Amino acid sequence: MKKRVVLALGGNALQKNGEASAEAQKKIAVSVGEMVAELADKYEIVIAHGNGPQVGNILIHEEAGATEKAPAMPLETAVAMSQGQIGYWLTQAIENAFIKRGRKNPKVVTVVSQVVVDKNDPAFDNPTKPIGQFYSEVEAKKLAREKKWVVKEDAGRGWRRVVASPKPVDIVEKKAILELVKDGVIVIAAGGGGVPVYRTRVLKRVKGIDAVIDKDYAAEKLAELVKADVFVSVTAVPNACINYGTPDEQTLGALTIPEALEYKKQGQFKSGSMLPKVEAAMKFAKFGGEGIITDIDNLKLALAGKAGTRIKD
Repeated sequence: MKKRVVLALGGNALQKNGEASAEAQKKIAVSVGEMVAELADKYEIVIAHGNGPQVGNILIHEEAGATEKAPAMPLETAVAMSQGQIGYWLTQAIENAFIKRGRKNPKVVTVVSQVVVDKNDPAFDNPTKPIGQFYSEVEAKKLAREKKWVVKEDAGRGWRRVVASPKPVDIVEKKAILELVKDGVIVIAAGGGGVPVYRTRVLKRVKGIDAVIDKDYAAEKLAELVKADVFVSVTAVPNACINYGTPDEQTLGALTIPEALEYKKQGQFKSGSMLPKVEAAMKFAKFGGEGIITDIDNLKLALAGKAGTRIKD
């Protein structure tokens, strides 16, 4: 039996040096496709991915070209658009990598995924996730009045819209995704954290809501729902570290949940970078699997227990 592995790829993994064209990002996707084709010999692969740069560009295009007859699409719809866009790049790259290895007609599917959040999540009371373009203070506050946005100053670079980043509760398409995985399909799902939706109180209908779900938290939820053995946050560095950026910097290898939790309590992981990855890995370890943090170059070794930061119960 092959181990089932969920890979959470960062959105920046497809955009190097700010190259935002489709062709540039498709070229980078080729390396992801080759990696997946190689790993598929030993593992069942499910892929989630970030979308930060891509959905930001979609929003800029939507806002810049908006007219009364063709209004800008809302954030939740832009997330769906980015899922289709990135899913297309990755699907094509994986299929071509299989063909290159002499294995034709691999089963690869992108599922545009709706991820359920709690409409009463405290994150909605304190939006913190910046999205879209930068504005002057005057422009930002004008847009806030007109569009009922929340805007904040962003690290001295200008003003931006900010939205809530609630935790994922469920994935609407979970049963279909699980059936595909059982059938041997390489599934790409929960892209960009998934399209944020909530269920109505009475009829439990699904409705979209403007928010941004962290990719690592959504990918970990996906790993639970597909009954994965391993969850991997594939990031830009080979390991999580403590005392980062100091002479006492130390890379972390195998960790227990209590050890990882103690480092978290010490404030060793920054909220905007490593913290979500560590929290997602810990959560999956509590679920009974193994949570890994590493980069693409060390992924194969990390899955063999020889590299990366690996958290188990």
